[in-house]
Amino acid sequence: MDQASNLRKLVVAKNDSTKKTRTIAVTSGKGGVGKTSFSVSLAIALARDKSSVTLLDADLGLANVNVVLGIIPKYNLYHVIKGKKRLNEIIVSVPEGIKIIAGAPGYHQLANLDEKTRLKFISQLGDMENDDYLIVDTGAGVSQNVLSFVTSADEIIVVTTPEPTAITDAYGIIKSIASQSTEKTIRLIVNRCQTVSEARRVADRIINIASQFLNIKVENLGFIFEDTFVAKAVRHQKPFISSYPKSRAAGCVNIIADKIAGREPENNTGGGISGLFKKLFTQVDEEEVE
Repeated sequence: MDQASNLRKLVVAKNDSTKKTRTIAVTSGKGGVGKTSFSVSLAIALARDKSSVTLLDADLGLANVNVVLGIIPKYNLYHVIKGKKRLNEIIVSVPEGIKIIAGAPGYHQLANLDEKTRLKFISQLGDMENDDYLIVDTGAGVSQNVLSFVTSADEIIVVTTPEPTAITDAYGIIKSIASQSTEKTIRLIVNRCQTVSEARRVADRIINIASQFLNIKVENLGFIFEDTFVAKAVRHQKPFISSYPKSRAAGCVNIIADKIAGREPENNTGGGISGLFKKLFTQVDEEEVE
C-alpha cells in the first residue's frame, strides 16, 4: 500500500457504526489566487445546514486562515509538530459556525518537514472528532508537504484564476497529482472571473489539456466572480461570505457548497441574485454535458 493510501486511511478511519468524514483538500499551483479566502468561505457555506466542519490550515510555514478570520489562537501547528500538543487539542471554534486548526506562519521548519515528521503529524488527523467535513487548506506549489495532504484527501479542489501564470501553475499542480495518482478526480474552481464565458474558457482549457496529456479527469466545479467586497473583507479580517452575504462572490461560493453537499440552493426560486447564479451555474453544467 502506498504512502497516500496509508495517510488517507488514517484520515478517514472510523468505526463501522459512525459516519465517515469527507476530506477535501483545497490547493493551487501558485499563491495569490484566493485559495485561503475561498477555503474559509467554503467551510462556512458547508456548515450552513448545521453540518460539522473543521478547517485545517495546512499551509505549513505561511498560514493565513486565522488572519482571514481575525483571530489569534493560543496554540497552532507549531506546537503539534514540536510534540507539545496533539492536533485535537488545538481545535478552536469560531463564531462563523466552524472549527479551525491554525497554522504557524513564519516557521520555515514547518515548510520543509522530513517524511517521518510529516507522517506522524498527518496520522493525528485520525484522532479528530467525527465531523461531516474536513477542509484542508494546503500551501501553494508542488512541495512534498502539499502533495502529501492533497493525495491523502478524498476530494481535491484546485483553485486558479484567468491569469496565464495561474493557469500554467494550476496545470503544474494537476500534473504533480497525476504523477502520484491517476485515479484521483480533481475539481476545478476559476476565481476572480469577469464573465461566465471567461470562466468557461479557462476551465475548458485546463480540463482538455489534463485529459489529453495527463489522462486524468478534471471536473469544472464552478467559478467565483471578481468582487471588490472580497478585498474589503480581507482588509477587515472577516470572511466575505459572512461580511457581505449578498455579494456576487458569496453567491458563487454558496452554490459551489451546495453542489459539493448535494443540496438544493437556498432562496433561488424567485429570481434575484441567488436565482441568477443558479441559472448561470446550470447553464455551464448543461453545456458541459452536450
